[in-house]
Amino acid sequence: MLINFLTIAYLVVAVFLIGFILIQQGKGADAGASFGAGAAGTVFGSAGSANFLSRTTAILAIIFFGISLVIGNLNTHTASPKSQFEDLSQVEQKQEVPAVKTENSDIPQ
Repeated sequence: MLINFLTIAYLVVAVFLIGFILIQQGKGADAGASFGAGAAGTVFGSAGSANFLSRTTAILAIIFFGISLVIGNLNTHTASPKSQFEDLSQVEQKQEVPAVKTENSDIPQ
């Protein structure tokens, strides 16, 4: 039950993370950057200001990685396999085939 909830939450966070990344603008996406005024972005300092989109993207990325670690940890501590096809740890058993006797009378000597 928990793994199903986490998988759905993982999917939702991934979709929102992709959406927030796609709607952000790059540093050189200003109108002045196309006319040669790309250095105008340093007016606010070298670090710039972190706006709502970048902070939300960072929070969603932390949640995404956190959920992926929890799902991975839950999958490593699973119970015994449910069917014989999931348990591949057993050694393959070989059947001995009886040897077929052939007469050598067909072979010329």
